[in-house]
Amino acid sequence: MPERRTVALVTLGCARNEVDSEELAGRLAADGWDLVEDAADADVAVVNTCGFVEAAKKDSVDALLEANDLKDHGRTQAVVAVGCMAERYGKELADALPEADGVLGFDDYSDISGRLQTILSGGNVEAHAPRDRRKLLPISPAERQDAAGVALPGHGAAEPAPAPADLPEGVAPASGPRAPLRRRLGTSPVASVKLASGCDRRCSFCAIPSFRGSFISRRPSDVLGETRWLAEQGVKEIMLVSENNTSYGKDLGDIRLLETLLPELAAVEGLERVRVSYLQPAEMRPGLIDVLTETDKVAPYFDLSFQHSAPGVLRAMRRFGDTDRFLGLLEQIRGKAPQAGARSNFIVGFPGETEDDVAELERFLTGARLDAIGVFGYSDEDGTEAATYDKKVDPDEVAERLAHISRLAEELTAQRAEERLGETVTVLVDSVDEEDGVVGRAAHQAPETDGVTLLRTSLDLAPGRMVEAKVVASEGVDLVAEVLSVDGAPCTEEAGR
Repeated sequence: MPERRTVALVTLGCARNEVDSEELAGRLAADGWDLVEDAADADVAVVNTCGFVEAAKKDSVDALLEANDLKDHGRTQAVVAVGCMAERYGKELADALPEADGVLGFDDYSDISGRLQTILSGGNVEAHAPRDRRKLLPISPAERQDAAGVALPGHGAAEPAPAPADLPEGVAPASGPRAPLRRRLGTSPVASVKLASGCDRRCSFCAIPSFRGSFISRRPSDVLGETRWLAEQGVKEIMLVSENNTSYGKDLGDIRLLETLLPELAAVEGLERVRVSYLQPAEMRPGLIDVLTETDKVAPYFDLSFQHSAPGVLRAMRRFGDTDRFLGLLEQIRGKAPQAGARSNFIVGFPGETEDDVAELERFLTGARLDAIGVFGYSDEDGTEAATYDKKVDPDEVAERLAHISRLAEELTAQRAEERLGETVTVLVDSVDEEDGVVGRAAHQAPETDGVTLLRTSLDLAPGRMVEAKVVASEGVDLVAEVLSVDGAPCTEEAGR
């Protein structure tokens, strides 16, 4: 028998990329590839790149070069770039980085196995030719679902899948015509589920719609089917991801579909928490706030994309709102759920931003009491409207503003964590090790972005357990808490087993 082909997937960037990698893994496993964790043990190293900002692009290139180094002293024979950077730059990336044996776009995903086999055999796979994916579907969301029925790769669509009996163990069968295969890459008790792909917003600083395409919702039945499968695999928390979750359902004829779907997801057997990421402040509505704050097992968590709060800067960004409206939204949320978590990202140094605009952003941040804050310095992105703007802020001034707002953000989020002293929080145990002990996340803490909760306990707790704990201290954005109960049972040695 010939030796089985091995492949490793190296994932950079956001949670959406993590889902894409697991979908690629599902396809490859279904076609007979062995998945390995270490690229040094793989015939082919597939690097799922990020093309969002310059720092992420550099990390992607570094990962490709590191994988290429393995070809000199290991099993690795080929390195292939996929993901947003490969989709966005295609042949340009291939020419600039000859170390990559292949640069594949989203259209190649449906036959990823064939592409990798050709590359591994020494054949030539033409580098992806980028195109504006916004032009592939009708402008009208109402017409888009029918057009998307042709199954555009990269939008969560897939061809008819093999029958479940033909799939390897651990590969999710398709639950509908647009449900992809999926193979988990890890054992974490939390997993992301793609709610939609693409974006219809036209923020002047963002290139994502050009390479991710127009907004397309997944069918609720497919989201539910994938969530049930993940729960069967031991997942306790799912995080719904897309470029804009508040638009979910608009192309399915129901802009309030998320309000209907969330209680159904929360009722999936074995699941303990549902978290929604990336919400547009301008699209928030009372009914959605009600569901997010009042539904059992749905985290009262608000990942709100504010980006700035000075009206002039927001208009130049082609966004909406201002400081007082944003503070009013947060007040409305906390009026229903005082312990609700809130986080956001902000851009400083946007073209035309003044000192008064920075002061207005400071006013908002000081009043917002956010649990987590990400701050980025503006830089031009290829193909965006903002790259053509005049009144660019000097790079040294951008760096100074970035450092200043970052320091303020660090102070404010630490203060917010201190405000939680004495609260009782529900914590999902993420990891247990000798160095950090038992580490988990409360409802206001999303994976990797919002800090963690360090649990003080002598119990033998395993990842995936749900505990009630009292916050007794804080360390920056992180909380320290004492365990009160485990999986609903009072805290005893027996409960930890």
